[in-house]
Amino acid sequence: MSRSYYIAGNWKMYKTRPEAADLAKALVAGLRGGKHKYLVAPGFTLIETVAPIVKGTNIRLGAQNCAAEEQGAHTGEVSVLQLKDLGVETIILGHSERRHVYKEDDALINKKVKLALQHGFELILCVGETLDEREAGRAEAVCETQTVEGLKGVAAGDLNRVVIAYEPVWAIGTGKTATPEDADTIHAYVRQVIAKLYGQGAAEKMIIQYGGSVKPENAAQLMAKENIDGALVGGASLKTETFVPIAQFG
Repeated sequence: MSRSYYIAGNWKMYKTRPEAADLAKALVAGLRGGKHKYLVAPGFTLIETVAPIVKGTNIRLGAQNCAAEEQGAHTGEVSVLQLKDLGVETIILGHSERRHVYKEDDALINKKVKLALQHGFELILCVGETLDEREAGRAEAVCETQTVEGLKGVAAGDLNRVVIAYEPVWAIGTGKTATPEDADTIHAYVRQVIAKLYGQGAAEKMIIQYGGSVKPENAAQLMAKENIDGALVGGASLKTETFVPIAQFG
């Protein structure tokens, strides 16, 4: 297995520009020489502040979302052209908060996926089930649908710019974490879905992150699992003392 670990920090709707600059500088110092792949995704208003701080370092610059249209009369939206102009390399799409709070469906997320890839971005496609769906025995089916629909129309040649993040919705910001075994089971299942769509070779290469209350205390156990290739970190990415130990695990 030649997959490398990829640790991403989703800052959600936190931080002012001075706070973001301080955090970015501290992360650049703390992760210098780190052996994994790293990303920070600040809020839209912070990207221009963070961009020059992480430029040329081992930390990639991400955005938390993008509009489904390239440009136009879309009040309040942010386009791929604007993100590219700021130096963003990676876009997080289909995050559970976008799906469940802002009601983005698979078709809209797929439109964004194709647009982001068309413009040369790497993307992190988030999939995951709610507690009701898990308790109804539908966790795998939900993740399969979100993966298949999210990647609809994506060419095999573009797959090397796609990362999948499995986020059990019931474990985000709740303090609950899927056990490493539970998480690995879903990761393995999603890998099988990729194999069905694109072949075994593509499935073996696919980086699948875990997202859902990742903390310094549980990062190493999660990463030890065969099918878990990194983490999409929320709350713990907002402080160096929690993000750096997760990012430097192992």
